[in-house]
Amino acid sequence: MTSSFRKISGVRSLTGGTKWYLSEDCLLAAKRVMYSVEYRRFYLQDLESIVVWPTKTWIWRLIVPGAIFALLDFAFSQWANLTTGAVFGGIGVAWVALEMALGPTAKTRIRTTGASVDLALVARTRRARKVLAKVDAAIRNARGVAVQPAASVTNSEPARPSDQTASGGSASASIADAAQTNGS
Repeated sequence: MTSSFRKISGVRSLTGGTKWYLSEDCLLAAKRVMYSVEYRRFYLQDLESIVVWPTKTWIWRLIVPGAIFALLDFAFSQWANLTTGAVFGGIGVAWVALEMALGPTAKTRIRTTGASVDLALVARTRRARKVLAKVDAAIRNARGVAVQPAASVTNSEPARPSDQTASGGSASASIADAAQTNGS
């Protein structure tokens, strides 16, 4: 049995990085450190959760280079010439704008039935939703769960209680009515 892996994400670092691949039955992480590669396989049946959150230190990626380039701008404007200072100031503004556009950096925790692993699934939180949607679709496919479309909250017909039990029917009707009034 051969399974084809397709790349869904890649996170680079100074010493290597991690590439993520998805197949019909597993999620594979290929973590490269210098000249060695470590593979981690997460079977889709065993996945409990994948949590991605923004790091608290991402703001330092804005402040430190911005401050350094602002100091260089000031120093070169005072002691050399304004053109050189303006170049460093422009680089600093561009750096800060780029970091703001890319958004916060991300951390990830993957929980399976037997372990919890911290591996970077995405570099930035902006891309997390798209990658997690691919993984979620693969998990649903592997577990045989049919994807159900989201129910519309604003129905024109009022909810009718079922004829099976009076108490269960009235509770479901009141929940449906509350959902319709909150959605309007």
